[in-house]
Amino acid sequence: MPGTSLRVGLAALTLGACRGPQSALDPAGESASRVASLFWVMLVGAAVVWAAVVALTVWAARSRADEGPRTRSAWLIIGGGAAVPTVVLTALLAVGLSMLPAMVAPAPPGSLRVAVTGEQWWWRVRYPRDDGAVTLANELHLPLGEPVDLTLDSADVIHSFWIPPLGGKLDMLPGRPNRLALRATRAGVFRGVCAEYCGDSHALMAFDVVVEPREALDRWLTHQAEPAATPTDPLAARGAALFVADGCGACHAVRGTVSDGRLGPDLTHVGSRRSLAAGTLRNEPDALTRWIARADALKPDAHMPAFAMLARDDLRALAAYLEALR
Repeated sequence: MPGTSLRVGLAALTLGACRGPQSALDPAGESASRVASLFWVMLVGAAVVWAAVVALTVWAARSRADEGPRTRSAWLIIGGGAAVPTVVLTALLAVGLSMLPAMVAPAPPGSLRVAVTGEQWWWRVRYPRDDGAVTLANELHLPLGEPVDLTLDSADVIHSFWIPPLGGKLDMLPGRPNRLALRATRAGVFRGVCAEYCGDSHALMAFDVVVEPREALDRWLTHQAEPAATPTDPLAARGAALFVADGCGACHAVRGTVSDGRLGPDLTHVGSRRSLAAGTLRNEPDALTRWIARADALKPDAHMPAFAMLARDDLRALAAYLEALR
């Protein structure tokens, strides 16, 4: 019975790893479905090659040199050790190459366009519009069932853009934009990551992907295009004044205010985002306070300076202001 329980537990863990917001084997997009299909085909092919080689090895281990005709031994070696792997691997190559054109095809004209720039260690996201681009950070909203044309580039080193449940990965190169077409087939919240080592905080460079009906996406974009609301809460209003006085606007933009920095993430509606610091923290007041005070401790080599010298009440006021930017 203990052995049975162990096998059941291992099976549950194995199957559980195939699901989740960052699983390539739980596809929610057309491109990811092709990747998952290719994985299962390759798994079957690998099993066939493995079975042939193991069978040949077992036969050789149990046979003696003086048993049976040499002709049969030669054919077994040629068939199981060379012919089967060659045929199976050739078939797998053909299947993989046949899928490639559909996976690299561009999005059709008129598709929603989104520009994503990888930076150490966060994501700048821009939605071009007729009335000007909507800029935000570390959160991507995509329409359900519609193609999206993503332009990917980097502001510093090589990054790699990857949303496992939606599609394959693509490198982000400084000075050389790449294009990626995605079509989500299932609504939900998924997790994107950087798949290319890009520095000390590479593992802390994630982003949320929200797939929703086009009507909900349009409402969200309309709200994101609006300027920041003036805080009415006294603590948040004090935080707004501190934001300007302490020089936060030199790096961050808050549209509708005098803060128009371009080095760091746009914070116009930061309070409405699902996470902070590129998926490192939950978006809540205590986390905001800790991030402002000690960004370097939470994300090694983060370019945002630490403001631990500020009084605790000032940190809470700044966090209240940012939380109110919804």
